[in-house]
Amino acid sequence: MKMTMLWPSAALLCLCAAPVVAHHSGNMFDSQKQQVLEGTIKEFQWSNPHIWIQVNVPNAKGGVDEWSVEAGSPNLVGRQGWKRNSFKAGDKVVMTIHPMRNGDPGGSFVSAVFADGHTLGGVPAAQASAAPQY
Repeated sequence: MKMTMLWPSAALLCLCAAPVVAHHSGNMFDSQKQQVLEGTIKEFQWSNPHIWIQVNVPNAKGGVDEWSVEAGSPNLVGRQGWKRNSFKAGDKVVMTIHPMRNGDPGGSFVSAVFADGHTLGGVPAAQASAAPQY
């Protein structure tokens, strides 16, 4: 009788101890839209679980808006050739993102074209054919 009581407890313990394979959703980004930002890198955060790129983008009022752009993990983008110094503060960049659904200044990284013409990410054809205007 004691063994019969032990099995449900052991099963429950195993379920609770199993690693949770969870990840936040990308639903906050509108993957059906692309937005192009033309600005200057403020900060590049090479950190887990995701890389963050802060971009200062001039606005219509003559000021600057700071955009937060999320990219993959250092491991993932590292396999695509990125380095800790792929973006440096002060770099001029034309960046394509999937914008936030709620309109906040941020998005998910798609691609970047730097002032010297080198690129990171999958550059859309329309952006790749147009030289950045700096």
